[in-house]
Amino acid sequence: MFTIFGAGGWIGSALVRRLTSSGQEVRAVFRDNWPAGGESLGHVIYTIGLTADFRGRPFATAEAHVSALTRVLQCFRFDSFLYLSSTRVYLGATTTEEESVLSLYPIDPESIYNVTKLAGEAVCLALPSPAIRIVRLSNVLGLGDRSQNFLPTVLAEARQMGSVTIRSAADSEKDYVALDDVTALVEAIATRGRYRVYNVASGRNVSNRLIAELLRRHTGADVRFMPGAPRVAFPSIAIDRLAGEFGAPATPFERVFTDLIHERWDARGEGLPVMQH
Repeated sequence: MFTIFGAGGWIGSALVRRLTSSGQEVRAVFRDNWPAGGESLGHVIYTIGLTADFRGRPFATAEAHVSALTRVLQCFRFDSFLYLSSTRVYLGATTTEEESVLSLYPIDPESIYNVTKLAGEAVCLALPSPAIRIVRLSNVLGLGDRSQNFLPTVLAEARQMGSVTIRSAADSEKDYVALDDVTALVEAIATRGRYRVYNVASGRNVSNRLIAELLRRHTGADVRFMPGAPRVAFPSIAIDRLAGEFGAPATPFERVFTDLIHERWDARGEGLPVMQH
């Protein structure tokens, strides 16, 4: 049996769909239906967390990444426990292997995300059970994402306005990993992972320049970069551990991003414009 905390979220709900479709017994936990203390929950996957809105919600961020997490670890029994963290914790690090020394700068208000994610990780790793594991997720890309994260926001603006201005430089880059790859790998790690920490990423950084080219090619949108926009470059994420045990994520960024474009443009029953090549 699997128990998904945060089953109402985008990744949590995708995990519920995948596990259910493969014949697994799944308990979906939302805000209002937490199990009774002491219950045995099978394989627990903790997906509760904030993404783009963490900057304005420090209390909710700490509650999701630390306080609620510790209650689950303390109050329930489980066969395994998997905490979904983020590769964002590698900001400022010199390497991105799972055992890397990580740095924090708490004076920066944006550090609330990394500080709380790492505090959650520290709680998990302080417990001696090898069945308590951590997945550091890269930027997850897939259908149905209506968050305020970078790519959904760019697509929404391009769809509504026919143009979009990207506010980071063309050579800005980060790692994106497909949602379907993530759910498959999370299930595998939860049940048979040999290590306590895994990066789940594509291992390949994608530039804003490529994103703009794909958007222009498939939609004809006018995509521009804000003059003087800063370069925002995240380190390349090491996936040797993941690839050696389970295989690297297989879905290329271009395929998923093209699917997202079609999803967004077809939402109103309108096809993409016919492009001249």
